[in-house]
Amino acid sequence: MNAAPPTGRGTGRALIVGAGIAGLALAHRLDHHGWRVSVLERAPGPRPQGYMIDFFGPGYDAAEAMGLLPRLHELGHHFTEAVLVDERGRRRASVGFERFAESLGGSLVSIMRPDLELALRESLPSRVELRYDSEVVQVSEGTEGVGVRLADGTVLEADLLAGADGIHSTVRRSVFGPEERYLRHLGFHTAAYTFDDARVHAATRGRFQLTDSLGAQMGLYALAGDRVAAFTVHRTSDTRLPEDPRAAVREAYAGLGWVVPRALELCPPPERVYYDHVAQIEMGCWSRGRTVLLGDACQAVSLLAGQGASLGLGGAYVLGEELARASGLAEGLARYEQRWRPVVEERQRTARTGTSWFLPDTPTRLRLRRMFLRLSALPGVDRLVATSLSGKPTRVVKDLASTAQD
Repeated sequence: MNAAPPTGRGTGRALIVGAGIAGLALAHRLDHHGWRVSVLERAPGPRPQGYMIDFFGPGYDAAEAMGLLPRLHELGHHFTEAVLVDERGRRRASVGFERFAESLGGSLVSIMRPDLELALRESLPSRVELRYDSEVVQVSEGTEGVGVRLADGTVLEADLLAGADGIHSTVRRSVFGPEERYLRHLGFHTAAYTFDDARVHAATRGRFQLTDSLGAQMGLYALAGDRVAAFTVHRTSDTRLPEDPRAAVREAYAGLGWVVPRALELCPPPERVYYDHVAQIEMGCWSRGRTVLLGDACQAVSLLAGQGASLGLGGAYVLGEELARASGLAEGLARYEQRWRPVVEERQRTARTGTSWFLPDTPTRLRLRRMFLRLSALPGVDRLVATSLSGKPTRVVKDLASTAQD
């Protein structure tokens, strides 16, 4: 390898593994600062699986700094409220989205994860190489560069390797060791899929509706046409992933009422179902040599914390900016972790302390959650609810963006 190490703005080649939110956002920032960027994705194309997210926080700040907000709002969906319903579809409690958005200063958009990725892909200039069906099987580092070998035998070399390949990261396993060292299971499994049905669409239009249930919960929301998105989470001590996600979903949620039986009947084939553990990644260091991790590969906070997509985009922005400002690669990687780690760890702690309330496991906790949501309509309490959902605010991205404009 004979690539010279980058020494500041725009002087190196970067390989990014993973064409999800964090990987695409980092590609945007590194290209902006003059890097030659290639993104490697093992899937044959953009992944259609995913669920609706309320996108706010540092990722929203980063999207604003990157000029992406108009497109995100164009692709977003408007919901008046999130509603808990019983087995007959009757309202038990609700939270108004407008109040929640107001408490965040209006800095929120509800968007499907695949659409957020679409906006990021569209923002990349043609000089950024995006390679699908490119699975990394080996990582090797020398004194003058880092290399990867793909499943087809291709060898690529660069100055920087960024692992943005998710919670089950191949880059992390290759460079930092087995997944078991870093993965903390939180006792839940989650799934998401979409289907078409006019009746379920009519029952969920304009609101994000969730079953008010113990141990297993399904959320449904209407998209364009008769399209409906389903999101599920259930408690389990099993740390294995099922061979057939559709069968696992149908079994786990079979006891729920309302329109859930119809949603389970229309669950698509396994390859179109997103299914995974609810887990966190905890690591003592996010970089080694010329390799760095970002997004869920090193900072998974879990869906219990929310803002996973926001933290992925925000972290990518911070990494790109710190590399551009540093006098060398090692300094940039260290500053990225020093600045961003406290934000991630705060959200992880919040998630772990809230596991009992995210999906109640006793009738008492179920009633208390209902009561808490009903009180959220009262002045002052609505801000308390918003804070509990959004976590401690951070100005890390805003401060970097403001200094970049000076």
